[in-house]
Amino acid sequence: MKNKLIIFALILLLPASAFAISGEEIVRKADDKATYDSAEMAGEMRITDRFGTKTSTFNSWSRGENESLIEFTSLAERGQKVLRTENEIYLYYPDAEELIRMQGSALRQGMLGSDISYEDMTGGKDRASQYKIEVTGSETILGRDCWVLSLEARTRSVPYPKETVWIDKQDYIVMKGEYFTKSGRLLKEMEVLELGEIDGITLALETKISDKMKRDSDTILIVKDLKANVALDDAIFSLEELSW
Repeated sequence: MKNKLIIFALILLLPASAFAISGEEIVRKADDKATYDSAEMAGEMRITDRFGTKTSTFNSWSRGENESLIEFTSLAERGQKVLRTENEIYLYYPDAEELIRMQGSALRQGMLGSDISYEDMTGGKDRASQYKIEVTGSETILGRDCWVLSLEARTRSVPYPKETVWIDKQDYIVMKGEYFTKSGRLLKEMEVLELGEIDGITLALETKISDKMKRDSDTILIVKDLKANVALDDAIFSLEELSW
């Protein structure tokens, strides 16, 4: 009994920081939460600019951090595909039977004119090591207590030199993000509008992305269906099958 009292007293003397989770661990858990061994998803993009709103639908397949395929199913874009491999991003246009490898400034273009760039698809592989991370506070978003974290890039290979992110303390979902240049100019904002559950997985069902370099522009990304940890053929992520 005496030993137990001594241990309890020592615990009380420990600083609060001894029990605090590090910023790196929070970001690593959030990235792990957003990455599936494999997944199939059906979704929708609502793209709004000063000319109006258009809606595009798509199916996507992903495997791990580095492989994904998006195929658009809406009438105007039907058959267009975006393939991401470990090191490259390719676009396929069925009408022209044309395959394009994205590189340089083209990576900063919005996918189908949306606020989501092709470069956004390449980021977030290992932010815990790519950024210096500091927990700066807590805020509530959609009724959920969130850590507020400041991220500053260690490398030039990331899309955004600085980020501020709000990560849910319960499920490690990134609820909000602000993305900056090195000098601090705001480039893009992301905010979860609705959380929900599909196939036993808690996730963002609706997310708003706003490119601050565009006038009166935002994109709402909607998840319609998700199946995680499904068997996927290797051919899905191959260039040889992209034109099929």
